[in-house]
Amino acid sequence: MDYPARIDIQTPEELDRWRVLAQWIMAIPHLIIAGAMEYLAGAVAMISWFVILFTGALPSALANLQIMILRYTTRVEAYAGFLYDAYPPYDFSMSDTEPGGSPVELTVEPALVGRDRLTVGLRFIWAIPAILYAVLIGIVGILCWFLAFFAVLFTGRWPDGLRSWVMKMLRVSIRTNAYVMLLTDEYPPFATD
Repeated sequence: MDYPARIDIQTPEELDRWRVLAQWIMAIPHLIIAGAMEYLAGAVAMISWFVILFTGALPSALANLQIMILRYTTRVEAYAGFLYDAYPPYDFSMSDTEPGGSPVELTVEPALVGRDRLTVGLRFIWAIPAILYAVLIGIVGILCWFLAFFAVLFTGRWPDGLRSWVMKMLRVSIRTNAYVMLLTDEYPPFATD
C-alpha cells in the first residue's frame, strides 16, 4: 500500500538482553522532549486547520514542523521500546525528506496545495473511525510489545510475530497521525500492511 506516510525500522537480529530493562530509562530525556512536542503538534494542527480553510494550501514550514515532530517522536518511541539499539540523536531538522542515518525511516509526502477544504473543515469528525481503528490496533500492539519485553529479555531476539504486530501498530499510528495533523487529505486505510 502506498500511503503518503510510511515507516520502516531496521531491528537488529539480536539485542543485548539488558537493553529491555534499561533502554526506556536512557530514553527519558527524549521522552520528555517528545511529550512537549506532542503539545506543539496539536497547536500547529489547529493553526494548519485555519490556514488550509482560508487559503486551500498548507505552508511547507508548518508541514515540515509536523513531519519533524512525527519523525522525532516515532524514533524516540521505537528506541524506548527496544526496536533498535542506537541512541537517537537530538535531531530537530525540519525537512520533508528522510535525512537518513537512523534505523527508523519515516517518510511523509505532505499535500501542500490543492487541499480539500471540506474534508479539512470536518477533519476532526472524519478522523473518528480512523482513530478508533488505531486504538484497537494499538491495544493489540501494546500487548505484543509487553510480551516481546520478556521474549527479548530471555532470548535476546524479537519474535517475528510480535515484531510484525508492533510494526502494524506503528504503521497505523503514523498514517492516522499524518491525517489528523493535516499532512494529507488521503484517508488512512483500514489495513495494517
